[in-house]
Amino acid sequence: MTDLRTFIAGLPKVELHVHHVGSASPRIVAELAARHEGRSPVPADPQLLADYFVFRDFAHFIELYLSVVDLIRDPDDVWILTHEVARELARQQVRYAELTVTPYSHVRRGIPAPAFCEAIEDARKRAAADFGIELRWCFDIPGEAGLPAAEETLRIALDERPDGLISFGLGGPEVGVPRPQFKPYFDQARAAGLRSVPHAGETTGPQTIWDALHELGAERIGHGISAAQDPRLLSYLAERRIALEVCPTSNVRTRAVADIDEHPLRRLVDAGVLVTINSDDPPMFGTTLDDEYAVAARLLDVGPEGVAELARNAVSASFLDESGKRRIIAEVDDYLAGRRG
Repeated sequence: MTDLRTFIAGLPKVELHVHHVGSASPRIVAELAARHEGRSPVPADPQLLADYFVFRDFAHFIELYLSVVDLIRDPDDVWILTHEVARELARQQVRYAELTVTPYSHVRRGIPAPAFCEAIEDARKRAAADFGIELRWCFDIPGEAGLPAAEETLRIALDERPDGLISFGLGGPEVGVPRPQFKPYFDQARAAGLRSVPHAGETTGPQTIWDALHELGAERIGHGISAAQDPRLLSYLAERRIALEVCPTSNVRTRAVADIDEHPLRRLVDAGVLVTINSDDPPMFGTTLDDEYAVAARLLDVGPEGVAELARNAVSASFLDESGKRRIIAEVDDYLAGRRG
C-alpha cells in the first residue's frame, strides 16, 4: 500500500464534492476561533479540534459544522478560507475542483452578497495564479433552512452570477427535508444555465435519489450511496451515466454507514454506476482526498490502473469544458504510463 499511496499522492485529480467551510484546515479554523474567542465554542487550539469534530450522528455534525460557519464573519475571512482550501487541494495534485459554497449561511450572518461573491472570485483567480488550480462554484441551498434559504440562494446566484458559478445544489439534512419542495428553484436555476447537483441518498433511502432525479433534474448526485438498495435505480444511473459523488470516510463519520467495510462502494461500481471519489469536509472528518482514494482502492481491491480510472471518472463527470477534460485525462494517462515505465 505504501507504493500505492505514493502513486495516489502524485496522481492528477479532480474533486467534485468538497464543501467550502468544511475544507477549512485546523490551522485556519483555530486562527478564526482565536479572532472570535469568547464568541464561539470552537477551540482555538488545533490539537483540540480533532476531539471537537467527533460526531454522534449526522444532526450533531450539522450542529458543529454551523459553529465553524459562525467563524466566517467578514469578506477577509471568506478570502483567506477560499485561498487556503485551494492551497490544500493543489498540494494533493488537484487540477480542478467544484467547490460547494453556501452563500445563504454567510449572507444571513451579515456579509453582503456582493462582497461575499467578490471575495470568493478574487481568491479563485489568485489561486489559479498561485497554485495552478481551477476552482468553480456550486451554490448550495442549506436544506435545514427551508424555502426561504432556497429563494435567497437562487437570488444570489442569479443576481450576482460570479464567473466561477456553474451549478446549483442542495445540502444539509435529508431526513424531514423532502427534495420535491425545491423543484421551482432548481427549475429557475437550470433555466439560467446552472447544472443540478443536489445531495440525495446519503442518510435516506433510494426514493430521495429518485426525487432528486425526477423533480430537481439532477445531473450528478451528492453521495447517493443508498442507490445500492434499489436495482432499478442502479440500472437507471448506469445507463444514463449519472455520476455519484461518493465520500467514503464522511459516510462513516456521520454514521450514514456503520463501518467502512460495510460501505456500498463496491456494489455501486459492480453495477456499472459512474462513481467519483471525493472528500466532502476533509479536516472535519480527519481525511484528505488522497486518503479517500486509498480507502476506495482497498474497498475495490484495485491498484494504480483502477485508481487512475477513478481519477478519469471524476474528470468525465465534471462540468469542465471538453478541452479541459482532455488535458487532465492526458495528464492522468501520462502519469500512469510513467509509473509503469
